[in-house]
Amino acid sequence: MKQLQAVIFDLDGVITDTAEFHYLAWKQLAEELNIPFDRAFNENLKGIGRLESLELILEHGGIQLSEQEKQRQASIKNDHYKEMIKKITRDDVLPGVRPFMEEVKHAGLKTGLASASKNVAPVIRQLEVQDLLDTVVNAAEVNQGKPHPEIFLTAAKQLEIQPEHCVGIEDAQAGVQAIKAANMFAIGVGDSQALKEADWVVDSPEQLNMSEVKKRFT
Repeated sequence: MKQLQAVIFDLDGVITDTAEFHYLAWKQLAEELNIPFDRAFNENLKGIGRLESLELILEHGGIQLSEQEKQRQASIKNDHYKEMIKKITRDDVLPGVRPFMEEVKHAGLKTGLASASKNVAPVIRQLEVQDLLDTVVNAAEVNQGKPHPEIFLTAAKQLEIQPEHCVGIEDAQAGVQAIKAANMFAIGVGDSQALKEADWVVDSPEQLNMSEVKKRFT
């Protein structure tokens, strides 16, 4: 019988919104490569890793690079991003998230983070949420990016909880697909149409509460 034992969070778009920083960093890199880049195209990059994102941008610009040069360009983008996220503080935790994370911990459940970002450590430190997380898994620790379930399965394994007893929370379609592929209950945050594969969708993290999660968890 399924029993709710853990909640695993995505970072961007769920705990905080660094999407604007990612957008600006990718836009800066694309402009350096003379590739047109706008917010509409940026939607294609939600929830996927850095190299996969770069591949889409290069394809969009009709540019081919060597593997070594791709690694170099991805690193440049990351440098742009790291410079931007230095501004993040505790106040950048999305409304409603900290109370919900505290509620999860007080309920005796385990908590984890499963993020496609490789810059998780400084961000959660600046947000001051590290004490509310029992384990943190980032893209550098797994071989397969979302929508592959590896990152969520890795978090569950580190928490020593079977996947079917876990809830995953995501704001991106690829993330929701990863949660479902991991055999977890999926909560989507954002557009209900885009996240229709989720078991429950909320407009914003402010709607998250333990009583509702427990009621819907099946």
